[in-house]
Amino acid sequence: MAAMPSRMLRRHRWALGFVALFLLLVLLGLAVRSRLPTIVPDLAIPHGKGVQLEGARGPLTAAQSRAILEGVKGGSPKTGIFERHLAREEAITDSPLTTGNQVLLLQDGPATYQAMLAAILAARDHIHMETYILDDDDVGRRFADVLIAKQRQGVQVNLIRDSFGTIGTPKAFFQRLTDSGIRIVEFNPMNPAKARKEWELNQRDHRKLLIVDGRVAFLGGINFSSVYSGGSSSQGMSARPAGSPAWRDTDLQLQGPVVAELQKLFLATWAAQKGEPLAPKDFFPKPEIAGRQLVRAIGSSPDEPYSLIYATLLSAIHSAETSVHLTNAYFAPDPQLMAALKTAAARGVDVSLILPSNTDFWLVFHAGRGYYEQLLRAGVKIYERRDVILHSKTALIDGVWATVGSTNLDWRSFLHNHELNAVVLGVEFGQQVQAMFDKDLAASDAITLERWQSRPFSLRLKEWLARAWEYWL
Repeated sequence: MAAMPSRMLRRHRWALGFVALFLLLVLLGLAVRSRLPTIVPDLAIPHGKGVQLEGARGPLTAAQSRAILEGVKGGSPKTGIFERHLAREEAITDSPLTTGNQVLLLQDGPATYQAMLAAILAARDHIHMETYILDDDDVGRRFADVLIAKQRQGVQVNLIRDSFGTIGTPKAFFQRLTDSGIRIVEFNPMNPAKARKEWELNQRDHRKLLIVDGRVAFLGGINFSSVYSGGSSSQGMSARPAGSPAWRDTDLQLQGPVVAELQKLFLATWAAQKGEPLAPKDFFPKPEIAGRQLVRAIGSSPDEPYSLIYATLLSAIHSAETSVHLTNAYFAPDPQLMAALKTAAARGVDVSLILPSNTDFWLVFHAGRGYYEQLLRAGVKIYERRDVILHSKTALIDGVWATVGSTNLDWRSFLHNHELNAVVLGVEFGQQVQAMFDKDLAASDAITLERWQSRPFSLRLKEWLARAWEYWL
């Protein structure tokens, strides 16, 4: 793999040291798990309860909800995903399914950053940003400059940054933001002396969220770092740091009633981390109809009995009748996800996974590859994306149920991280996600069972070593 920028190398050296410390603790018996936890609730279909939508003026009637759902289903393959999956999803999460939204699919850093900066420059009341990584590099400083300028104009900026994810960012970078009046919460400080509640080193804020004026929001997989500054196509690669690999990521720009649900999640995290009281602003402006998309915002937290995003994804896979198309950066599935994928393939569903061929974290990479043979034997199709570091986290079920967000398909996202996804229902958006999947598929190599069985012993050894520690990765 091409050399990474020095800042990325420093972060990954620190991460490897962190992993080494964790492995030592495990060996000493200080971090033992006796069995795999059950993190998914009973997925039995609830009876007697219809799906109720929420719009710009609040909850819709049952008749209005049915009419909208029928419209969304129009032209879709014959599938029970609306009748079965939606009922399950309603039982899993109390986040409302909202209508009247506009959803824009953003691919790679340049498009996402351009849309984000345009929204920030247009801000009039407040800006909320929540991120895992915020680097002191060209991209990070560009966003810092714009945020400081807006703060000086009277737009209140509030920032949540993960302590571990920003560990390589100098204190002076954040001090400059604070000095301008920007309020910052360091999520779960690495220093136990700074802990605001019970210290949980392993809990991290992996969410990526930007909200402007309570009216437009961005979420997905992208962090604020120059590694994302070039796209995965040849046209966009010139902007990325010299000698670094291109990164392939996916995000959403959302407008409409769902933004209020994302705002609630941000404010809840701020309060849970005991951030200082926020200046009164118009956090919840009167909702407006921005489009016709059905969207549900789902945040997950290790403080909950199970990951809401993971449970929702499993219910969608269990409901699938035609296709399950997953694209994900870090794949280290637990037994329940493995069983769901294999069972879907066994009943004739086209189960296709696009995974990385190149990675920034080799332990998760090889842990996931350790499952390839099982999946291939079960009829699951596996492809590895060429020439980029794949960082997208997307799913498309039956062409009508799609999700984009920060959640990886690994133990860390399922159990230890705070994550954020949006579920979008409908043929129109599903076609956009399918086109994106097909484009990635064309730039991927198929992994066949015959090819995989002939891989060298060195790769098998790496898979075995990585699998031993996948729960902690």
